[in-house]
Amino acid sequence: MAYYTVTGIVKRGIPVLLIVAMISITSGQLLHAKQGMLINFSALLILIPPLIKVGGDTGSILGARLSTAFHLGLVESPVGVVVRNSVLACLFIGCASYMVLSVAVWVAALLLGIEVAYSILLKITLIAGFIDMNVVFAATVGIASLSHRYGLDPDDVVIPIITSIGDIVGIVSVFVAVWIVG
Repeated sequence: MAYYTVTGIVKRGIPVLLIVAMISITSGQLLHAKQGMLINFSALLILIPPLIKVGGDTGSILGARLSTAFHLGLVESPVGVVVRNSVLACLFIGCASYMVLSVAVWVAALLLGIEVAYSILLKITLIAGFIDMNVVFAATVGIASLSHRYGLDPDDVVIPIITSIGDIVGIVSVFVAVWIVG
């Protein structure tokens, strides 16, 4: 068990944390760049934080499941049954979460005096959620596979990177969804 020393964990964690910091800074800059749209459609200010949280959390759930499967030797290939079933389960969780999220954001907006049509909010939430989950889940499977292949512990790599990727992809997917919906 010499692999799990404090020094070893810190040495392996520092590069990951630097990557995550850069991704997080980029996420904040994207929000700043679209500040005008956020002010004009203020319901997005309520939607974005929980939406990126759901994307990162479902990606983290998938990452934890895949990490465990790799540790146990259950994954034969990135397109095997274990990976497929894990992705499908996380897709189901994510879709249900995005449906509940759209209702919660709509109610919160109404309570705050922000008028927004539920149908528009639902479309934006589902489109953004669909984009977010697809990109995040593909990245999760890829990063978990690569980290395992190159001898890195997926537990140390996948979840921190995926939560940050979930943030940036979630923000971009909301803006893409607004553009699609009009």
